[in-house]
Amino acid sequence: MSRAAFRAHLESELTEIQASGLLKSEREIVGAQGVEVEVDGARMLNFCANNYLGFADESTIVAAAHRALDEWGYGMASVRFICGTQQLHRDLETRLSAFLGTEDSILYSSCFDANGGVFETLFGAEDAIISDALNHASIIDGIRLSKARRVRYANRDLADLEARLVEASDARFRVIVTDGVFSMDGSIAPLAEICDLADRHGALVFVDDSHAVGFLGEHGRGTPELCGVADRVDILTGTFGKALGGAAGGYVSGRSEVVALLRQRSRPYLFSNSLTPALVAGTLAALDLVAQAEDARDRLRHNAERFRELMAAEGFTLLPGQHPIVPVMFGDAGLTARMAAELQERGIFVAAFSYPVVPHGTARIRVQLSAAHTEAQIRACVAAFVAARAALG
Repeated sequence: MSRAAFRAHLESELTEIQASGLLKSEREIVGAQGVEVEVDGARMLNFCANNYLGFADESTIVAAAHRALDEWGYGMASVRFICGTQQLHRDLETRLSAFLGTEDSILYSSCFDANGGVFETLFGAEDAIISDALNHASIIDGIRLSKARRVRYANRDLADLEARLVEASDARFRVIVTDGVFSMDGSIAPLAEICDLADRHGALVFVDDSHAVGFLGEHGRGTPELCGVADRVDILTGTFGKALGGAAGGYVSGRSEVVALLRQRSRPYLFSNSLTPALVAGTLAALDLVAQAEDARDRLRHNAERFRELMAAEGFTLLPGQHPIVPVMFGDAGLTARMAAELQERGIFVAAFSYPVVPHGTARIRVQLSAAHTEAQIRACVAAFVAARAALG
């Protein structure tokens, strides 16, 4: 096939995406991320960031990053095992393990890379990976890289999970893999029951806690703490790019043997540059703040409850839950895109989610609350939804 034919093929694919109402556009924010942002010359209330605790523009974190630039430099220009390890990296791994209650932790450039590097390293052809059907794309891609048997169970369906455990009973090792929070639905995995099944069937438990670490649980340690199973989860992954400062970077945390083997064989770790000193220092500062963030966690819970209450009173269809991710369901992709555009015209920054991010026919606007949102801002968001719905008939 010629280059011209290949370009024509790509153009056809893009035209089809646009015609079906699935084209994803990117709007530029001017200045720092926060609950109020400037987009295309207009000030908007931001209801679509993963900025759960409002740390993305927190002055303490920004100051820590500035100091690290002066003391430790801009970047490492190397991977960890060659000459890319500083005391900062060791400090963050130690602090993270102490916070999560695990034996050891290892840093990655993103949680996507962490999930991409864990399965191939730890599991082989004799093993079975039993994965929730709605797990994040990074988990799906990571599992594909492994030679282990891949088994899928229906989302949060414990009966189906047990059936799949029995089906894979001939495997050397079985590992149940789940998101702690499913990012498109805002639903929380039933970790206590999952751990019970794992104990009954001699399986391991793996949790990606990206949308929970920092704010769910009494001390913000995520879904294992929330569900009372912090000492029963074998492998945890997560990100620093959401509640823990909102920048970038990810981790695997768990048993010391798991982390030790990942340092030796995990390809995204071995072949990716070390995290920048400023990012590491900012994350250390974020962990300090999380330890004192009980009030912020309370505000976040209140804000999520308040938004759900007001939207339900206006007759909108919401997926049930307690998480600050609140999906407002519209079903049709084109309608959802138009709704998001109407909301942005009214000063509310949100995004439409449709296929392939969510299944066909389940298009939604995923509203995300922050501890930094005020009552007035939440009410303004609800009022904009009502006005946008009226404008679209």
